[in-house]
Amino acid sequence: MEAAWVNILMLILILALIWVWKKFNSLWLTPKRLEKILREQGLRGSPYRFKVGDTKETLKMQMQAMSKPMNLFSNDIGPRVSPYDHYIVNKHGKNSFIWNGQTPRVTLTDPELIKDVFNKIYDFGKPNMGPNIRSLIPGLAMHEGEKWSKHRKIINPAFNLEKLKNMLPLFIQCCDDLISKWEEMLSSDGSSEIDVWPFVKNLTADVISRTAFGSSYLEGRRIFQLLKEKIELTLKMRGQRLVPKRMKEIDRDIKASLMDIINKRDKALKAGEATKNNLLDILLESNHKEIEEHGNNKNVGMNIEEVIEECKLFYFAGQDTTSVLLVWTMILLSRYPDWQARAREEVSQVFGNQKPTFDGLNQLKIVSLYYKLVIE
Repeated sequence: MEAAWVNILMLILILALIWVWKKFNSLWLTPKRLEKILREQGLRGSPYRFKVGDTKETLKMQMQAMSKPMNLFSNDIGPRVSPYDHYIVNKHGKNSFIWNGQTPRVTLTDPELIKDVFNKIYDFGKPNMGPNIRSLIPGLAMHEGEKWSKHRKIINPAFNLEKLKNMLPLFIQCCDDLISKWEEMLSSDGSSEIDVWPFVKNLTADVISRTAFGSSYLEGRRIFQLLKEKIELTLKMRGQRLVPKRMKEIDRDIKASLMDIINKRDKALKAGEATKNNLLDILLESNHKEIEEHGNNKNVGMNIEEVIEECKLFYFAGQDTTSVLLVWTMILLSRYPDWQARAREEVSQVFGNQKPTFDGLNQLKIVSLYYKLVIE
């Protein structure tokens, strides 16, 4: 009996030692080994700190940056948007690294190295985001290897220049609706102070809804509201393992709504009634062609679940990124009234009182130059 207890205790001790070793390896040995490899390749960065890495410093500098009002007289927004990255690049150079916990994150600002990374998609994998983040950023953005290639091939036609030309009337309609709302808010002297941020967010959501789902844009708008709620819930539950009941309800609701829209558009496509001026119709058409070209082998194309994931990605890829860019453009236009006047004059010369056209947009040299400067 005593020998049995000794064996059990030895087994527990061995298991405990294995657990401690694995933890020590993941929390210290592996990060230090990676740090050595990065430094041998000429990259510089802060030394690894046990378990937390640069997390505390990152959060501290982020809170300090956001606690102060933004300097509207400076275009240098790096220190505010990502203060710790800005600090590390200034301290350690253009090619450096920081620590997200036990994981090093490399920052590259050398154009040639960035080009090399983008060209070698099979050598540079995407980071492991964890289940919660992966559920927020689905589809093509998370795929690797052959699956990425397959989805990219099927999705590409939706962003063909000729296809995008057909969507221009949808863009114009959404912008006209926004301008009409703003005109109604003007006072008797023709002026008014407007917080443009909520309007611009609604504009981009409306544009994405219409371009993604066409005539089903009202259902699409509701789906995007659910996705927005899911983002807010996910940010609140960072670090939690249990998924809230509401999150599961949102996922079920989104899936059911998208399934209904996709089935309707699929039937319209097969009946020759699809307009093909929205991303979903083009995606379904491209998917059907890919399957037919391979002898109706459905394994070659995307299944319904994968189409749903790509529809979600349309929203995540375009909503906040476009909204922020538009608002930042407006801020810079207000700071440089001479550029604003030149851009307005050029638009007036090219279009007059007519609706914008694709060919006319290509003639906007000053507006195009200003747009490039804003992005830089």
